[in-house]
Amino acid sequence: MRVTRVFPRSISTTLLALFLAGCSGPVSAVTQRYAPTDQTLPAGAQQRWDFDAIPDGGLPDGVEVVSGSWGVQPQADAPSPPKALCQSANARWPVLLLSNDVYTDLDLSVRFKPISGREDQAGGLVFRAQDGGTYLLTRANALEDNVRLYTMRDDNRREIAGENRPVASGVWHELAVEVRGDRIRVRYDGEWVIDHQDPTFSAGRIGLWTKADSVTCFDDVVATVPS
Repeated sequence: MRVTRVFPRSISTTLLALFLAGCSGPVSAVTQRYAPTDQTLPAGAQQRWDFDAIPDGGLPDGVEVVSGSWGVQPQADAPSPPKALCQSANARWPVLLLSNDVYTDLDLSVRFKPISGREDQAGGLVFRAQDGGTYLLTRANALEDNVRLYTMRDDNRREIAGENRPVASGVWHELAVEVRGDRIRVRYDGEWVIDHQDPTFSAGRIGLWTKADSVTCFDDVVATVPS
């Protein structure tokens, strides 16, 4: 693995609102562990993970496996051969956090290949993670042919934006996210497909994600703090 850092109303309306709130149940507060001032990298810093120097079955230093089974494997067609990081377990949301670094605004990209899965064949990017169960997420799914943006709170997922696009299984794709304040843009295979605003989290860690029985490989992760 090569990690590189580059530094250069009305009453009726009110009653209706109260009624609807009661029907929807209690809304849990979102715990913000990180604030923008917690960012650990300066403007212009960049980190890269290509996984090629890691022994087979191993993991890069500094990663945190939240769930799933993650390990570096040989992949002859890897974007930067000969290896990639793959997830092969069946879990609710397999998640791996890449480091302890905290990002506010960032550009984050990955190459991923969905290989198999009867329930799901997905690959995703975790960003602004407060912990392993609370974060923002964008993912692409080869069984559903779509790209989605979610908030995750205590392992409960809520879709906030999405677009339908072909996602071929057994093929490497690009997935990227650009975050500036509360504006989130998602790029898939060179096309900007989502442009959305969400203020749920203002800073946090980054990572990789799959779902259920997805067997998915990842390569060439790049995280950049904009100048």
